[in-house]
Amino acid sequence: MVRDLFIIVLSTILVNNFVLSRFLGICPFLGVSKKLDTALGMSGAVVFVMTAASAVTWLLNRFLLVPYGLDAYLQTLLFILVIAALVQFIEIVMKKFMPPLYNALGIYLPLITTNCAVLGVALLNMDYQYDLARSTVFGFAGGLSFTLALILFAGVRERLELCDIPDCLNGLPITLISAGLVSLSFFGFQGLFN
Repeated sequence: MVRDLFIIVLSTILVNNFVLSRFLGICPFLGVSKKLDTALGMSGAVVFVMTAASAVTWLLNRFLLVPYGLDAYLQTLLFILVIAALVQFIEIVMKKFMPPLYNALGIYLPLITTNCAVLGVALLNMDYQYDLARSTVFGFAGGLSFTLALILFAGVRERLELCDIPDCLNGLPITLISAGLVSLSFFGFQGLFN
């Protein structure tokens, strides 16, 4: 069991990274990765939401949707509602206890609700037919994979600020090129756990 959980964590972070291999959650990845501080704050929020959403959606799916045959019809809708409620909770807590971080994250904090990585982890849990423990660990590892990608890319973008970049590549073009190169480096882990 512990070995299985370890493989889930390692493969989710390195081989099947939600941002760099599956290309989920690109909007906050590009939007919040300008500074390391905001990247860390967003990462913490996403880890919490992904972990909690994985556990709650598994429970709702197992004990509410599947017994009544509603999983084919209401699964995505219910998962989005759960994620939205968790994000609202995070937003309230950050606004109350961490106002500078709340202001720095701006519009990207509510966008966690529509972050396809968060919904993706909940749906993948159902596709993989994980139990509650594996689902929760997969959600946590998905959050850590988002964190790793965000922190790595925030470091790259902070270094790019110090570089002499041609005007035609300045801004979004060099950001997308850099994101592609960071993503390409993670494809070296493919086949590690096959």
